[in-house]
Amino acid sequence: AIVLGVVLLTASVVSVVSGKFIDRIGKTTFVAPASIIMLVGLIGMFFVRTSVTVIIAGIVIGKKQGAFVGLVFGLCSLFTNTITPTVSSFIFSPFISGSFFSLIIVLVPRILIGYVAGLIYEMIKNKNETLGIISGSFIGGLTNTILVLLGIYLIFGEQYAAMLNMDINVLLPYILGIVSTQGLLEAILGSIISFMASKVLLKLYK
Repeated sequence: AIVLGVVLLTASVVSVVSGKFIDRIGKTTFVAPASIIMLVGLIGMFFVRTSVTVIIAGIVIGKKQGAFVGLVFGLCSLFTNTITPTVSSFIFSPFISGSFFSLIIVLVPRILIGYVAGLIYEMIKNKNETLGIISGSFIGGLTNTILVLLGIYLIFGEQYAAMLNMDINVLLPYILGIVSTQGLLEAILGSIISFMASKVLLKLYK
């Protein structure tokens, strides 16, 4: 009951803050594109386990708005891991692990997905918009994978190794293997989906 109360209180605070945020930039500016992006992202995530929605938001509606969408995704992950925990939920929920660092792992990487994707796109778009979208999508996708796995290794290394029935000494090579194989593959597939969706949405949004 206490956990549910805290989660609901957090959701209420986010609702108030997000309302003021949307009022400031305008509902038409945020809600319509965000709705389309959410739909495209959900379709994309059916095929690839990556934060496609957040990446597209960062590129199409801006890095700050992308960071906000990432925050929402992080809170959804926090809620899911708290209410319906799995064996690895201690990593993403401070209510399960008892550690504040779980909150950092579940929120910060997801916030940075949209911000980094949008920032890279803004830096390159004037020279080559296509390259900007691809670069932003790829680096944004890798941001989440690298930061989450780095956080796991530095903060919950022993617990994570025990969960995998693995010696702590081989955990780092194992994590590097995930980044260089699964992480890269997801970043590439996510980039393809994000590129196709962003090209269309950018034309509509302009």
